[in-house]
Amino acid sequence: MSIQLKAEIVLPVIFSLGLCILLSPIILPILRKLKFGQTEREDGPKSHLSKTGTPTMGGVIFLIAILVPAFIFAKSHPSTMPVLILTVGMGIIGFLDDYIKVVLKRSMGLRAWQKMLLQLILTAIFAYYVTKILHIDLAMKVPFMKDTYLDLGYFNIPLMFLVIVGTDNATNLTDGVDGLLSSITAVVASFFGICALMKGSDVGPICFLLLGGLLGFLIINCHPAKVFMGDTGSLAIGGFLAGVAYVLHMPLFLVIVGLVYVIEALSVMLQVGYFKLTHGKRIFRMAPIHHHFELGGWSEEKVVTVFTIVTILCCLIGFLGAW
Repeated sequence: MSIQLKAEIVLPVIFSLGLCILLSPIILPILRKLKFGQTEREDGPKSHLSKTGTPTMGGVIFLIAILVPAFIFAKSHPSTMPVLILTVGMGIIGFLDDYIKVVLKRSMGLRAWQKMLLQLILTAIFAYYVTKILHIDLAMKVPFMKDTYLDLGYFNIPLMFLVIVGTDNATNLTDGVDGLLSSITAVVASFFGICALMKGSDVGPICFLLLGGLLGFLIINCHPAKVFMGDTGSLAIGGFLAGVAYVLHMPLFLVIVGLVYVIEALSVMLQVGYFKLTHGKRIFRMAPIHHHFELGGWSEEKVVTVFTIVTILCCLIGFLGAW
């Protein structure tokens, strides 16, 4: 194995995984002591009611494991900085949302307009950094069309806002079953990490830091979960993936490799829209769609396994479309 592969793949994975494992027994008791416990929906799957009181905001564990080493080598990897800014910023928004929910006991957390405004401000900062400081153009690689890029000119910026905020909220909605978001995102992070290496981009190592951090977090997040990542982790993940996709000129690939995120978000939109139009009727047993399968008899483990397999297949299709 070459020194480059060790430095950009193996070492980041091992370092963040190991750091996550070391941090877990330190941070978990703190979350329990502060009573950062999850409150489950009474109208949700009955099996989830036993999870009430499970510590949430556990996303801080893998975020520390990822961000500490990432910021250390950010100087020599300039393209990673806007991704880290977007990740940390979205993580802070998620932390505020979690804090309001579990500590201030306001079940809805941040108001929708507050969360949206903060996400838009953060996206504007990211857009400025990418275009004005790093001078990265916003042309997007078109899947399955060799050396073809889509440049929408002035419409690139509005599309960026849509993609980043949309991805962020989609990953947030996907986080509803033990280990689900961690598992599928580990696969998607691997996809972008390999693409970065093949394109010669310097964001590859942070993708593998995310992979290692999520693998370490899965030890305590797989069913039955000892901790949930909360919005702290799920919003940070959305920011990370959208940021990396834009640095690699691959935001269009998010629809392919992140198909599960897309379906989760669409299931909520369709459910809400249909419910309002029909005055109370539903398309799914419950949305997001992972709960639909649970109420249909699937165990949490089966949901995670099937959705992860789908994501692996989607990433393989993504590789076909990338080269």
